[in-house]
Amino acid sequence: MKKIIITRRLLKESEEKALKTFDAKLNGNDELYSQSKLIELSEGYDAILTSLTDKMDEETINKLPSSVKVISNFAVGFGNIDLEAAKKRGIAVTNTPEVLSDATAEIGILLILGACRRVPEGTQSAKESNWKWSADFLIGKQLTGSRLGILGMGRIGQKIAKIAKALGMIIHYHNRSKLSEEKEQGAIYHDSIKGLFEVSDVLSICCPATKETENLINKETLEYFPTGAVITNVARGDIVDDEALIDALNRRKIYATGLDVYKGEPNLNPGYLKTKSAFILPHLGSSTKHTRTAMANLAIDNIDEFLKTGNCKNKVN
Repeated sequence: MKKIIITRRLLKESEEKALKTFDAKLNGNDELYSQSKLIELSEGYDAILTSLTDKMDEETINKLPSSVKVISNFAVGFGNIDLEAAKKRGIAVTNTPEVLSDATAEIGILLILGACRRVPEGTQSAKESNWKWSADFLIGKQLTGSRLGILGMGRIGQKIAKIAKALGMIIHYHNRSKLSEEKEQGAIYHDSIKGLFEVSDVLSICCPATKETENLINKETLEYFPTGAVITNVARGDIVDDEALIDALNRRKIYATGLDVYKGEPNLNPGYLKTKSAFILPHLGSSTKHTRTAMANLAIDNIDEFLKTGNCKNKVN
């Protein structure tokens, strides 16, 4: 029986599946392994089932024992893994696409609603029992008729677009390439981020984190937006320059922000705590039992497929 190490605790059903399929080493205490400890623990193992919290950089991958043939990431993203270093070592890297799109899109819509309708301020007022109704009490932005810009029209972006369209929003998008009419569903394509940002009353960031998208939301690009725009992010924190966004919020160039991801997680830039217009969640995109179970099971299946066949449909390197 092949041996695998699972770096973080999974839901019970998925751990049982792993134990039936492999000689699996679990992480019962959900300890965040150091890179050196993970290298040590993986000695003699055929595969590692990693999480986004595991930093699999070039140095770490180069020190992995030769027994390791595949790294299966428990996420659709794989920015925590140096793909080129793994490829040079002959180690396959896989991810878990498709299964988390619905749950993440739901959080994307929640961020839009929460930021536009001033949920943080409303929740605080309700808890403090100090609010009094008036015609202008916590006036927010209505979604109906507003323009939603989607940066990255992949699976998640398309699902957000579908829900937002049902709410009466007008969909614009920028993607590496224009989608077919069937996938666009009436959305308006922009071939530049400047063109997209200029018409975005609300922006939903759904693109991958790459060298090209790092700090894509910055001091310069924030000026492209209409004054009073809302910016939300369900992708990766590296895409947003926090200091620039906080400054734009304080200047009221940007009306509000909704973030499920941010740099330095779980440590939030303290500037966000000083503005009432920041709606922040602790990376809940895929956080439903159905989705987390499906993700883990797919990560396990990816290992099984690769070790049996030498290939995997979800291989990313």
